[in-house]
Amino acid sequence: MKVVDTSIPDVKIIEPKVFGDERGFFLETFRDDWFRENVADVVFIQDNHSKSSQGILRGMHYQLEQTQGKLVRVTSGEVYDVAIDMRKSSPSFGQWFGVLLSAENKRQLWVPAGFAHGFYVTTDSAEFVYKCTDYYAPEHEVSVKWDDPKLNINWPILANSKPSLSAKDESGLLFDDAPTFD
Repeated sequence: MKVVDTSIPDVKIIEPKVFGDERGFFLETFRDDWFRENVADVVFIQDNHSKSSQGILRGMHYQLEQTQGKLVRVTSGEVYDVAIDMRKSSPSFGQWFGVLLSAENKRQLWVPAGFAHGFYVTTDSAEFVYKCTDYYAPEHEVSVKWDDPKLNINWPILANSKPSLSAKDESGLLFDDAPTFD
């Protein structure tokens, strides 16, 4: 596996080594000792898997307590995945990073605790799997508006169209009104 730095130092792209032939392929998606040594010294305690249709945007979510670091990847289809730094003491506070993750490129993204996270489905459908460093706690969850003009996230959405959102994401907070981490 190879670690690729991003514009936000704590957010990392992980490119697996893929072994393929006429029968298909094999790749290692996670190895605890390698991840701790090369990316972050964390323990993952929950795995999640979701499926979404084209045009669905899930995010931008984070938890104020039971903060979650996430190692995310796509097993079918493609998404545009985004992380926003919500750590007030960070030099990259308020900055975002986005990358296409797909079943084809097999890339993973490490999103540390203290970041809002979300994705937009760019293909007919996508299956998204991720490892979390803490349990999901909806009572501590916050949603930041996906289209906050201050953040100016460059989503790959067609002009004059709007993504499909949950009620929670429809009523997300502006970045300036969202609680942050010290």
